[in-house]
Amino acid sequence: MPWMDTRVQSFATHQSVRAFAPGGIGNMGPGLDILGCAVTGPGDAVHATRLDTPGVRVDDHGHLDLPTNPARHASAIAAWEVLRRAGAPFGLALRVEKGLPLAGGQGGSAASAIAGAVAANALLTRPLSLQEVLRASLVAEERLSGRHIDNLAPALYGGIVLVRSIEPLHAARIPVPPSLRVVLVRPDMRLRTADSRAVLPGTVDRITALAQAAAVATMIAAFESGDVSLLRGAIDDRIAEPARAGLLPGFALAKRAALDAGALGCSISGGGPSSFALVDGDDATQPVLDAMVAAYASAGVVASARVARIDERGAYIQAVDETPIDLA
Repeated sequence: MPWMDTRVQSFATHQSVRAFAPGGIGNMGPGLDILGCAVTGPGDAVHATRLDTPGVRVDDHGHLDLPTNPARHASAIAAWEVLRRAGAPFGLALRVEKGLPLAGGQGGSAASAIAGAVAANALLTRPLSLQEVLRASLVAEERLSGRHIDNLAPALYGGIVLVRSIEPLHAARIPVPPSLRVVLVRPDMRLRTADSRAVLPGTVDRITALAQAAAVATMIAAFESGDVSLLRGAIDDRIAEPARAGLLPGFALAKRAALDAGALGCSISGGGPSSFALVDGDDATQPVLDAMVAAYASAGVVASARVARIDERGAYIQAVDETPIDLA
């Protein structure tokens, strides 16, 4: 990386740090629980201040609908797990800034967990490895929404990430084609990850499993080669998308509109309700964005949308003792 990696740099002589983690897309098309990416734009930030006594408290939970109980807040659970693993003799007071929507399918809980863990790690005299930070964040994700890291790993590492396994923990970054763009559309509704996971099938037939594996492999080939044209027809989720589409009014119309407008592919972002389309180059993004928003509107669903790139930086420390730091 061209900048100093603040995620494993110690700021133990300081009283506070502010960490940022980007939002992202989990379950990229057919990559249920195994393929995700971080995206540029809004994310979650956690300001952590050292306390003399052990424990973690939440001074600002970031949103009225989030709990103040540190045992139920993603950032606090992850921060405490970092301190516990390191045997830290101090505690933390957290202030959370939610830039990502709640239950929006844009990796909000993962970003909060990663930002909390990164902030706690930065205040250690001997910071944990990034893999240990990821493990600590998984404790939060597992407690609140399920045991998966397809949002956590990209929020921490940045880029597109393929999850090989959780036990043992193995996640690898995949090259990002320079022309790849993301159109991210959020309908005006919420869908809890637990609810969207509840509708997933327990088993799938062999034909479905083989098609899903082939689709993921084709996506990886496209990213590795830089030939984004290979993505056409490859973003074909035959497991989660059919099960969840009924929970998402307007999604089927928006997907069809995106493809008709030239998108390389389109699917549900994470567990929903947001959807995403992958696009080749800047010039192709606006027609896809307009088409998807109009399709949702035709179904009576108000939706907002933005264009993003893959965020290749991932989480980092933005400020130390309220002073921004220059990472360039």
